[in-house]
Amino acid sequence: GPDLKVISTLSVGFDHLALDEIKKRGIRVGYTPDVLTDATAELSVALLLSACRRLPEAAEQVKSGGWTTWKPLWMCGYGLSDSTVGIIGLGRIGQAVARRLKPFGVRKFLYTGSGPKPESAAEFGAEFVPLMRLAEESDFVVVTCALTPATQGMCNKDFFGRMKKTSVFVNTSRGSVVNQEDLYNALANGQIAAAGLDVTTPEPLPTDHPLLSLKNCVILPHIGSATYATRSTMAVLAANNLLAGLRGEPMPHELKL
Repeated sequence: GPDLKVISTLSVGFDHLALDEIKKRGIRVGYTPDVLTDATAELSVALLLSACRRLPEAAEQVKSGGWTTWKPLWMCGYGLSDSTVGIIGLGRIGQAVARRLKPFGVRKFLYTGSGPKPESAAEFGAEFVPLMRLAEESDFVVVTCALTPATQGMCNKDFFGRMKKTSVFVNTSRGSVVNQEDLYNALANGQIAAAGLDVTTPEPLPTDHPLLSLKNCVILPHIGSATYATRSTMAVLAANNLLAGLRGEPMPHELKL
């Protein structure tokens, strides 16, 4: 309505907001960056490990009676030691993911985005490369970028076709960064080894979606920031943003439009 003056979103993402209309009407927007970085990075690593070591599949084998005598190659997956990890979007969350993966013995970090970030990359010795080179050389690809017109559908048939057959793909950014039909085909045809998704299009994902039929795809219900402490902090920040906006004061975190 015409009286709307302030919007406060309980998220770091703002692709769900009609930004053009908001800007045109001079509406102020508060959001919650920084406070969910650690929780989302932890979930990204958990999802990567779940996908590459086939944890949900293995747990299901225990329940279904598939666990029988020892077999040398049964339930084998891929490890992080001596691997190359490619991060799409070396922002706050991308850096936090790299920081957590480094102690696993990762040999090399690659990253791509809108431009080089030498100061951020120095901590990990990460190399800025074009998107397709990152796809070709990475054993693990982790997507932590924002959804923009430039990143929409960026991970597509061409991208997955450049990845190694042994590579694992993880997305904790936004579902629309990925062409899900192309991802399904890559997983079903053995073009890549596995995928872990915390974000999809749409959300919730329909229970009959083809991706859910695949054993090598781990899908979570967008729980990147879902720790009690993080959600509580986000809620307080969102409330403070709203109150400051209504008072005409500077918000703790205002989206600059």
